[in-house]
This record gives sequence, C-alpha cells and structure tokens, in this order.
Amino acid sequence: MKAFRIHSYDGPQSLVLDDVPEPERTDDVAVVRVMAIGVNFPDLLATKGQYQVKPEPPYTPGCEVAGVVEWAPEGSGWSPGDRVMAFIWQGAYAEYVGIPLNHLVAIPDAMGFDTAAGLVVNHHTVHYALARRGQVAPGESVLVLGAAGGIGTAAVQVAKGLRARVIAGVASEADIPVAEQAGADDVILLDEGYAQQINDLTDGNGVDVILDPLGDWLFNEGIRALAWEGRILVVGFAAGDIATLRTNRLLLRNVSAVGVAWGATLEKDPGLLSWGAESLHRMYAEGSVNPQIGHRFSFGDLPLALQKLDAHEIRGKAIIDLTGSAGSAP
Repeated sequence: MKAFRIHSYDGPQSLVLDDVPEPERTDDVAVVRVMAIGVNFPDLLATKGQYQVKPEPPYTPGCEVAGVVEWAPEGSGWSPGDRVMAFIWQGAYAEYVGIPLNHLVAIPDAMGFDTAAGLVVNHHTVHYALARRGQVAPGESVLVLGAAGGIGTAAVQVAKGLRARVIAGVASEADIPVAEQAGADDVILLDEGYAQQINDLTDGNGVDVILDPLGDWLFNEGIRALAWEGRILVVGFAAGDIATLRTNRLLLRNVSAVGVAWGATLEKDPGLLSWGAESLHRMYAEGSVNPQIGHRFSFGDLPLALQKLDAHEIRGKAIIDLTGSAGSAP
C-alpha cells in the first residue's frame, strides 16, 4: 500500500509517498481502508519534530480518519464493510491503517466520509474541553479564540450545541464570515486589549468560559476577559509562545486555568470516544454541529495541505479525499 512517511524533521516537504506493508492483523486492532483523512495542527508539528510524540523517522504521521473496516478480529463487534471514524496517534496518512478497537466509532448513516473525518479530533477535543473540563451550562457565555480555524469553528458549533452564547474571536475581517457561518452570536477581532470588547458585549461582566487554542499573549488578555468564577481552557499554543501565568490573577475573581488533553485522556478512559460521539452525533442530527470543510485535497497533495496550514491559508477544516473525488488542491 501507499503511505506518506516523515523521513526527516524538516516540515511538510519531508513527507515521502512510500510503498509499505499493510497493517498487521492482531486481536486488538481493526484494519480500515481509509476513505478520508482530517488534517490537523499536530500533524504539522510532527513534520517539524515539534510534537510531544516524536518517533524515529521514517514513520507515518496522521491521527484522524474515516473509512471502511477491511478486517476485524472475531468477537470485536466490528465487521468488514462497517463505516467507521477513528482517532489514532500516528499512521493515518496511508491507504490502510490498523486502529485500536476502542478508538473506533460507527459513522451515522446520514454522514459522509469527509464529514466524519472532520468530526473526530477537533470536535471531540472541544466537546471534552467544554462539556467536561469547562462544565459549560446552558445560558453561559463562551469566547472562542482563533474561531475561524478548524478547532475554532468546531468549538463555536459545540458551544452552540451546549446552548451557550458564543463570542468568536478572529484574526482578521476576512475570518468573520467563517465564524458567523459556524454559528457565533457575536464576532470580535483579536486585537491587543480585546478584553475591553468582551466587557462591552457582556455589560462589564466578562465571559464564563474561554476556549484557547492559541496561547501567547492572547491567553493573558483572556484572563482579563473572564467573569467571576470563569474558566479558561488551555487547548494549544498555535500562536507561538507558551504563556506564563501570574497566579495571583486567578485569585482576584476566583477564575481557573484548566488544561485539556483529550488524546491523553482517551488512553486512560477507553469510553471517552463513545461518550463524546453520543453527544456530537446528536448535535449533528440537530444541525448545530457540522464540520466546516473549507479545503479538499487529493491524497497525492497531502504535503501541500500541510504547507497551506503552515502558511495560515486554511480556514475551517482541510480534508484529504481518498475516494478520487477531490480533484486538484484548492
């Protein structure tokens, strides 16, 4: 089979399309024929050697897939032909992948492969962040930083699905329609001092929850925008630097900074994926959740997709289509 592998930690250009053996058939995995792959920021970090999991090259990166079960062990509950979506730490950038059984979720009948591939990492991460770590309640206010990206649009949708008021923070005027399409109630530009905009929108109260995939200076400005007993959810550091927190600022209004590590939790809680899927599939059926696929690439153009992600040229979610219908890269 064909698979893209990292041969050196030099960025997306280090990916090489190689011939590799198909996954081994063992008692704890199902072999899935990949129909669609989700492109994620950790994949980009992996090509640069900047992700927390750093195997010795060459290896196949990629963590988010949708496809069809080719083979599953007897008694596993899965059968050839089952449509599935899945998370895997690495190995998704391939035509076939072996996936741990507890990392598989059935795709609803009404959902296509591209949508399913766009629903796993971002939506499950933000659902875990907002519903479990942030304990968002109906009627609370949520500020989503970086709301025009893949994780940001997912967070806007999930927060709406949790019946929250959603304020989307974006980098530019061009990003505003993306956040609005995701369902944001209000949109602000993340300029220096954006906490004042939040105070203006909330009658000086601040927001109950901030979902922060950006870090850097935006994190500390976010602390200023929190309401009494507010929570800022640390999802990532896509803006660059990891922020330093002066902890006395947490005392002033009883606010909390909360870490979110969905993938690591999945290893400790095998039921986490099915728990999230139950809620997310309900939100999909209701119409609040639907991955905003802004870009589709063919399998051969996968390195280009990561290059565009690195250049901040991706809005919404980027999908790799292995069904042959993607055409050339946008």
